[in-house]
Amino acid sequence: MWSLLRKCRTMKCLFLTHHQSCSLPLVFNPSNVHKPSHTLSHKLSPGSLSPIPTPTIRAFCSNSGTTSKRMADSVVQNPDSISYLNQREAADIDEILMGPLGFSIDQLMELAGLSVATSIAEVYKASEYNRVLAICGPGNNGGDGLVAARHLHHFGYKPFVCYPKRIPKPLYSGLVTQLESLLVPFLSVEDLPSDLSKDFDILVDAMFGFSFHGTPRPPFDDLIQRLVSLRDSDQTRQKSPVIVSVDIPSGWHVEEGDVGGEGIKPGMLVSLTAPKLCAKKFRGPHHFLGGRFVPPSIADKYKLCLPPYPGTSMCVRIGKPPKIDISALRENYISPELLEDQVEADPIDQFCKWFDDAVTAGLKEPNAMALSTAGKDGKPSSRMVLLKGVDKDGFVWYTNYDSRKAHELSDNPHASLLFYWDGLNRQVRVEGSVQKVPDEESEQYFHSRPQGSQIGAIVSKQSTVVPGRHVLHQQYKELEEKFSDGSLIPKPKNWGGYRLKPELFEFWQGQKSRLHDRLQYSPREINGQQVWKIERLAP
Repeated sequence: MWSLLRKCRTMKCLFLTHHQSCSLPLVFNPSNVHKPSHTLSHKLSPGSLSPIPTPTIRAFCSNSGTTSKRMADSVVQNPDSISYLNQREAADIDEILMGPLGFSIDQLMELAGLSVATSIAEVYKASEYNRVLAICGPGNNGGDGLVAARHLHHFGYKPFVCYPKRIPKPLYSGLVTQLESLLVPFLSVEDLPSDLSKDFDILVDAMFGFSFHGTPRPPFDDLIQRLVSLRDSDQTRQKSPVIVSVDIPSGWHVEEGDVGGEGIKPGMLVSLTAPKLCAKKFRGPHHFLGGRFVPPSIADKYKLCLPPYPGTSMCVRIGKPPKIDISALRENYISPELLEDQVEADPIDQFCKWFDDAVTAGLKEPNAMALSTAGKDGKPSSRMVLLKGVDKDGFVWYTNYDSRKAHELSDNPHASLLFYWDGLNRQVRVEGSVQKVPDEESEQYFHSRPQGSQIGAIVSKQSTVVPGRHVLHQQYKELEEKFSDGSLIPKPKNWGGYRLKPELFEFWQGQKSRLHDRLQYSPREINGQQVWKIERLAP
């Protein structure tokens, strides 16, 4: 643990994820370019679908430059390239963090607990591993567990806390009060079931950290043995709870690890700041590192080489993820029911409603859609494009008229669109006939795009073979210079939009046990008027 005022603290992981919202409504209509769109007409921002950019990330190594970059690139695959701290170094770094660098204990504890919670959420989904028991010791390692339990509650898990030796200090009392206000149950050691596997899916080991010395005393000696006993009974049950250790598996020697081989065998270890030497003996499938706040002065002083953190994440996996049985990958969706009497009568209205939900949820590129086409030979092809407008007339996107999809649409003017909103467990499928939008509409949209996108549309002879990327860059550079005076960039004649006129909709909502909701809209004529018939399809 951090001794009673362990100075060890680190940060942990913030979700790799994610998602920027494209909060703009849909429909590009030349007549409304400068007008607010009405309820059913949404306007989308200009742009084209492109690969998600990978930010330039530098590993935290004390020696910068090309050598460090090569180490950074390989470090996730090779844990031996990472720096490991001994007990004295770990304590010294904490003293520096909470001394001249100005961090407080509660700051570091909050960051640590948050990264433990997000590391857990990275691997163990709340829908499958919902019941969490955080076993917290009397020091700062226990404080990390209390903070992690609070965040796990907000992440949708059902945490319980066993905190047998409470510290009468405002920091710890405050953490307990916060959990009590969320109605998180506190269990005494006597309240715990003899077999922890029956009542819990995840066991957070937050008893002792790197500054602990000696032999664990009651009741922690018994609690450690309960975790150890789970290893012996793993083979007798279909699903055993996973153990997540915070920084150091409790009972392990901080440098030598599980000396006698009879200690806790966690399935996940969340190291803080930098892994301790005992982490070299960790054999579980999931090792994460938190501590992105480490400043260059500490990295240089202790010659630290740590893996680069992806994107905006505050945690990073060490080593390769375990091999996955693809056939075993599945999601048991938990969603509100999609009922016939609750959806809109017009599928366009229902689409706009769901699209707004995707925007509000902050999903990345909610207007991304799979466009499927087929030529005369009947062979289908699919690709992701961006929806740029939707209204009563249909769905609009823009592309090169000499591309493969354009040739296929010329031969067979029918297509299918698929929107998938993972964060909401939703899909929308739209089928219909396709025609080009008027050239003036394409012209107006083209000039609303950023200059770089306009030049890119001229440079790219879409779907044709090019000698290399350098050719595209050279042509782009030449055109960029040509139009640097701000003059109007002409729209290529072979570039413009398509509109799919819907003939069939399907709205899909994921549900438990694969009993998904599927509502299909198909057109019918009643009394000379076209209406949409809503029917439920078997999942």
